Amino acid sequence: MKKILVAEDEATIREFIVINLSRGGYSVVEADCGEKALEEYEQNNENFDIAILDIMMPGLDGLSVCKELRKKSNNIGIILLTAKAQEIDKVSGLMFGADDYVTKPFSPSELLARVDALYRRVAIAEVRSRNDFKEEICSGVFVLNLRSHTLWKSGIAIDLTHVEFQIMEYLFSNPDTALSRENILKHVWGDAYKGEEKIVDVNVRRLRMKIEDQPADPKHVITVWGYGYKWHA
Repeated sequence: MKKILVAEDEATIREFIVINLSRGGYSVVEADCGEKALEEYEQNNENFDIAILDIMMPGLDGLSVCKELRKKSNNIGIILLTAKAQEIDKVSGLMFGADDYVTKPFSPSELLARVDALYRRVAIAEVRSRNDFKEEICSGVFVLNLRSHTLWKSGIAIDLTHVEFQIMEYLFSNPDTALSRENILKHVWGDAYKGEEKIVDVNVRRLRMKIEDQPADPKHVITVWGYGYKWHA
């Protein structure tokens, strides 16, 4: 069954999330703090598809939990729950490896749509892995392995999150082609995504830190000013 870890210290919000995810067909494990979330993650043998983390929790906050989970796995999908005023935290969370964020207050349909979209990416990666899917896309010194969700640069492996992988797959499939932020957003997050285009910029910044020799002067993921990005091998 599709399994989700929910870390939220406010009981009413946590119950609201659990009820709606359960109705959506997910098996949910609850945690009322960051420490408990990491404990549940370990006790369940890291067997979660997605983690939903509230940023503002006492003790170990959501950003810290996000960072720890991403250290342990590139496969788990991570969604942050944020308040409108937490703009810096949103960016920090994405840089730490979160895949998406949902701003409070949110509707059940919005949350479920975000979770479903992320789960589809996680499931596709799992199916490819189980079926020993070996197809690769080559671009210059880079090789994108569609089975392992791994990027290789000159023979050196670079681990990617699900979002990073999908962005790279889209760029690799359209070399030297200007892709708008809007199109990248739709391709990776889906047509129903209601978030902001800046999530694309943050993920591109994170990708550059992994693949560029000089992230501040990128040679591969190139900015098309006022429009989006293009890939050059």
